[in-house]
Amino acid sequence: MDQVQELIETPLSSEELAVRYRGLCEDLRFANLPGKIELDVWGRILMSPASNYRSAVQTALSGKLAALGGRAFVEASVLTPTGVLVADVAWASDEFMRTHGFETPYTRAPELCVEVASPSNSRKELSEKVAAYLGAGAEEVWILYPQSKRCEFHGRQGLAQSSRYAVDLADVFS
Repeated sequence: MDQVQELIETPLSSEELAVRYRGLCEDLRFANLPGKIELDVWGRILMSPASNYRSAVQTALSGKLAALGGRAFVEASVLTPTGVLVADVAWASDEFMRTHGFETPYTRAPELCVEVASPSNSRKELSEKVAAYLGAGAEEVWILYPQSKRCEFHGRQGLAQSSRYAVDLADVFS
C-alpha cells in the first residue's frame, strides 16, 4: 500500500489534529469565514453558519456562566475522540484554567460545554457531540434549542432533569 492510500485510511492522531487546527487559526485565508470551523478525525473541515439570534443566545448564556466564577467562553475549541469540536459556549473552573490556560484546542474539555442547536442540526449529530464532549472530559453538556426555548442537560449518567450549575436560563432566549 502506498503512503497516500495509508493516510486516507488512518485517522489523524490527537497531536496531528491539534497542530492542524492551530494552523487553521493562524492562516489568514480562514480569518474572515462566517461561522465556526471544526475538524473531524480525518482532518476534514466542517463549517456551520451562525444566525444573529443564535449568536445573541450564546452571548447571553456566556454572561450568565461568567457569574459562576472561573471563565466563560463563546466558541471554545476542544480536542475530542471525534475530532476538534467548537463548543458554542463553555465554562471552565479556575482549576481548569490553571492547568490548561488558553491552549488551542483544549486537550481536555472544560467542565461545561454547550451546543446551541440550529434548525439544520440532526438529533444524531447533537447526540454525537454530547458523547464527544463527555468523552473529552466534560462534566456536563447542554443542548439549547432556541426555537422551542428549552435546554437539555446531559451528564455521564445520561439525560438529567436539571444541571448542577445554578444558571437561570429564563431570559437567555429573549
